[in-house]
Amino acid sequence: MSLENQPTPLPTQSPMKLHESSGRWQLGLGLSLVTVILWGVLPIALKITVQALDIYTVTWFRFSLSFGILFGILGLRQQLPSLEKLRGTSWKLLAIATGFLSANYALYLQGLAQTSPANAQVFIQLAPVLMGLGAIAIFKERYTLRQWAGLGILTLGFAVFFHEQLQTVLAAPRTYLIGNIILVIAAAAWAVYALAQKQLLQQLSSSEIMLLLYGICALLFLPFSSPINLLTLTPLEWGMLIFCGVNTVVAYGAFAESLAHWDASKLSAVMATTPIVTLIAVWVISRGIPLPITPEELTVLAVIGAMLVVSGSVAIALGKRPHSPRKPGQFSQKSG
Repeated sequence: MSLENQPTPLPTQSPMKLHESSGRWQLGLGLSLVTVILWGVLPIALKITVQALDIYTVTWFRFSLSFGILFGILGLRQQLPSLEKLRGTSWKLLAIATGFLSANYALYLQGLAQTSPANAQVFIQLAPVLMGLGAIAIFKERYTLRQWAGLGILTLGFAVFFHEQLQTVLAAPRTYLIGNIILVIAAAAWAVYALAQKQLLQQLSSSEIMLLLYGICALLFLPFSSPINLLTLTPLEWGMLIFCGVNTVVAYGAFAESLAHWDASKLSAVMATTPIVTLIAVWVISRGIPLPITPEELTVLAVIGAMLVVSGSVAIALGKRPHSPRKPGQFSQKSG
């Protein structure tokens, strides 16, 4: 066949460029630890607030306060996103991130209201696991042999650490079953949100993304909320509610920024230590502050499991990929 008679090849659409971490893994690790601590104590404050307010009002207030604080900070720094930048944003990705973050907030509170802070943190840990698996599949992130070993240690640690908690769940299925199903759905929703946000970092900074998410989510929950009920809160409940809002700004801000500097698959391993912070916080606070929350008893087996979880997380977080030979003119980059 002559060249003139060959069909003209159809133009192919170039694949979407995926987000790549900056390589500053030490900064990503530090920011993720801030997130873990704040998310670890958050269920305690939320458990108190949902006893006084409905989940929609609590969620609306958290998003509204977070938006107001972040808007003020970015405004003072003259870092508000421009209209030109917003036009170039993928609104499809932003809609996915917003929708699934909203679903996560509402479902997590619903599951927390029907169970307990410790139980909620057990099941919500599916979220970082799913995020890590999604990052490996979508962003082509890789584990070294040491990091896979760390994942095995982390999994074993969770099995040991939550042995007593899982026995409680199995012993009271009618009380916890619906709440736990809701928490599993909430975890899946959060994983989708996190992966969408990581890709959005191609177009917007982490603070700009969170500003848009807070504002849109606040508008979504406003029709279902009852702001008038805020007038009935006690000083303790007001304090817990405001703490939840400030916690949202700092924790999600640190998490969003850590995604820019570190692989999501490794970040998920550090996130997995959050329930340990929750159980320790409940145990410590209940012995110093009279809060309406039953403390969790940490057995020797639970302490051993906690040590395994931390060890596995450290192995995943700090295990570096082997350096590949650099091509001429290519700059080296640290990886975590």
